[in-house]
Amino acid sequence: MQKIIFYLFAFLLLANCAQEESKQRILIVTSNQHTYGNTDINASNHFSEIVLAYDVFVKHGFSVDFISPKGGAIPIGYISTSDSIQKKYLYDNEFMDVLETTKKPSEINPKDYAAIYYSGGGAAMFGVSENKDIIKIAEQIYSQNGIISTVCHGTAGIVNLKDQQGNSLYQNRKISGYPDLFENIEAEYYRTFPFSIEEKIQGNNGTFLYTEKPRDNFYVIDGNFVTGQDPSATTSVAKKVVEILKTK
Repeated sequence: MQKIIFYLFAFLLLANCAQEESKQRILIVTSNQHTYGNTDINASNHFSEIVLAYDVFVKHGFSVDFISPKGGAIPIGYISTSDSIQKKYLYDNEFMDVLETTKKPSEINPKDYAAIYYSGGGAAMFGVSENKDIIKIAEQIYSQNGIISTVCHGTAGIVNLKDQQGNSLYQNRKISGYPDLFENIEAEYYRTFPFSIEEKIQGNNGTFLYTEKPRDNFYVIDGNFVTGQDPSATTSVAKKVVEILKTK
């Protein structure tokens, strides 16, 4: 009888540890896309939107994994070595190796994560929003009371998320992202976009919010959604994600 009680206690302890660990993991979504559509115009993931969020997460004790539709290396751009945090990670070989070996969706168990964060950059408009496996991962994280967070063009990644009834996951929620106001809609790069982020959000019964002043650290919190307009909101979005998770 004592052995049974011991093994039961051990099992419950391990289960509790696993549950606690899941509360300490965050998944960052990136894109493998190297060009704007089928053009030869270079596209990439926004480096600061990756590393500024990552830095906040790890400094607050969270483990972070990176995912991309195909796994493996991702293109990075919009790099500023005058920013101390960007410079720190750019020359961190171990960290850069992680960006060269992002996980495939098939390698991810959504139960392991308390939040998902979509970074931006032009590449984020391609390959993420339509990836059924990434969609399922995000929907499950949300269903277990997890946080969905985005910055800038990263908001494109959530446009197709739905609840179990088939309704938009962000229906009647306030969402931010990069607005058409700041896009050059006549430019070749923009004509390759599969959709307008704000039109998609609004068309799926979300409320798309933004400020007309760029680089204004504008972000929105609505329920378990934390979304930012542009790169200037990256740190604030990450801090709010941490703040919410710490209260759960």
